[in-house]
This record gives sequence, C-alpha cells and structure tokens, in this order.
Amino acid sequence: MKWTTLALTTLAAASRSRTAQAFVTHPKTSFGVRMMTSSSSSSLRANVNRLTEPSKVLMDTTDVFIFDCDGVIWRGDSLIEGIPETLEKLRDAGKKIFFVTNNSTKSRAGYKKKFDGLGLDVKAEEIFSSSFAAAAYFEQTKFKDSGKKVYIIGEIGICEELDMIGVPYIGGPDDNGKVADMGPGGKVVHDHDVGAVVVGFDRNMNYWKIQNAQLCINENPGCEFIATNLDAVTHLTDAQEWAGNGSMVGAIKGCTGQDPIVVGKPGPLMIDYIVDKYSIERARICMVGDRLDTDVLFGQNNGLRSVLVLSGVTSEEKLLSKDNEITPDYYCDSIVDFFVPASVSA
Repeated sequence: MKWTTLALTTLAAASRSRTAQAFVTHPKTSFGVRMMTSSSSSSLRANVNRLTEPSKVLMDTTDVFIFDCDGVIWRGDSLIEGIPETLEKLRDAGKKIFFVTNNSTKSRAGYKKKFDGLGLDVKAEEIFSSSFAAAAYFEQTKFKDSGKKVYIIGEIGICEELDMIGVPYIGGPDDNGKVADMGPGGKVVHDHDVGAVVVGFDRNMNYWKIQNAQLCINENPGCEFIATNLDAVTHLTDAQEWAGNGSMVGAIKGCTGQDPIVVGKPGPLMIDYIVDKYSIERARICMVGDRLDTDVLFGQNNGLRSVLVLSGVTSEEKLLSKDNEITPDYYCDSIVDFFVPASVSA
C-alpha cells in the first residue's frame, strides 16, 4: 500500500453542530484527538427529522456517503436486507462511497475479504478501519524514528496494518492464553523498549495483557496510550450486543489513570485523510451510522452531514429521548430508505 501525507488539521466543530467537543493535541502532530464530549442541553430534540424525502433533502445535496459497517451494512456476518441493491443504486447515481469502521479486528485487506465474502463489490481503497487509523497515527507522528516498539492489545488487524508501515510491535494474538504468575515473587516482566500501547477490540483479552500494558504505560517514560475506539458495545453476532472496545480501554485506563488518544471515530483522523486524499468538499459528505456518540458525532464535529439508521444499536426511543444530547440531521430505518418514496418511509 502506498501511503500519502495525511492532512490532519483539526476543524472547529461545525457551526451547525449541536454538541461541543474537547480535543487534546498531540505535541508531535497538528491534529486534534478526541478525548471527551459534552453538551449543555438535555431537552427533547424536537428537530430530529425522519428522512421522508430522500431525493430532495439528501441525494441532491450529497456527493459522498461514508458508511459505518456493523449495524449499517451487516450485523455480525449477516448482510442487512436490501444493502447490495442500495449500494448499487448509489453508485449508479454517481455517488462516491467509503466505509469507515471502528472495528480494529481486521486490516483493510481483511475487511476487503469480508466484503467479498458477503458478495459486495467494494474496493480496498474505499475501506477505512480503526486499525488503519492507528497505523496512520504512527506514520504521521514518525513513531518508527523513535526506535521504540508498540505493544498491542488487539487482534490481527492492527498487526497487519503496522506491518504495512514497518513499525515494530509485540503482543496481539501472540499473548493469547498467557497467564500471569501470581505466586510468591511472581511478576510480569515487561519490555522497556515499548513506546506505545495500542488497545483495540480483543476477544482474547486476559489479565496478563492488562498487567503488561499497565507496566509499559506506568513505567516506560513517555509511553503513549492509544485506543482504536471507545465503543461500548459491538455486533459479534446478529443475536445480541456484545461488550465493545470501551471495556478493554476502560481496564487499562483504570489501572494507569491515563486517558487514551483515540484514533477512531469520532476523532478527525480518518475523515481528514479522506478529504485530503480525494479533495472532497466536507459540506457534500454525509456520514451514515447506527451510533450517536461515534458516527453522528463524527459527522457533526468534522463538518459533515449525518444520518442515523435504526438497523443497529440505537433505537428510535433512545434517539428521541429527552436525555439524548446528540442529534443527526435525519434518521431512517436503514439505508434502503434512501430510495424509498416519502409515502412509504414516513
């Protein structure tokens, strides 16, 4: 994969954004990294509009659609009904399409295989995962020049992306099944050459990994703590929600007292890369996802329009709740509604 220079300049929250967001700027880069979100309003959002006239309010004003994957394109390993036909219609209408997922378990090449397996004709360059975002962060901060290595809590996706840019790492799947010696005098011996710990979703999370990560962060001077995302839940299967990477990140935050640098949504890294590489006007981009605090916020805080679909983790009840402080421009049942007449989708 040929890498291009990332234009990672943080935008202020868009003027139409309904939430305020705080960023921490890493000293080695010019871009901001999402740390927390807040909002002063907690009233019912009466201006949340159901998408009833997609041709008029969405299709005619959007050149680029960015789709989340889990809960939007598929659930687990099952395609959501009507997705292939809808993507084909969007391409026939001349729309550019990208897929941006916070799931770091696969690399871009790995996701290409999943799209192929589901019968979806998607190009590798249209796919952006948080594993790629982690690699992009290390590329931009010139981590390789430090002579340090990365300790990975996560799966093969992060490893494959770091291999692409030649950044050395340890951990990942190699640490699956390791058990810490907690007998008399027992300890975990960590690598003092680790300069960053990356925490991505890991179905083989264990106490040894947690202990090793906390030692690297707490005892190695300048060691960075990086999270691919903070998603609370994820779709491992289509039967139920499963604990997401937020639980893994929370374990490391709890024992180190450190807040992570978050490279996935809703931070700006991946959208800045897309906008810079393809010279796209942000106002003509629409982010489509099933999560309020990642997908919709990703759109709002980076100058994009946003559509929430109800085919994933967010219910209409939650969206319209008086406690919800994050609102999309529109919402609908699924992206199939992009081509459903108003009388049907109303």
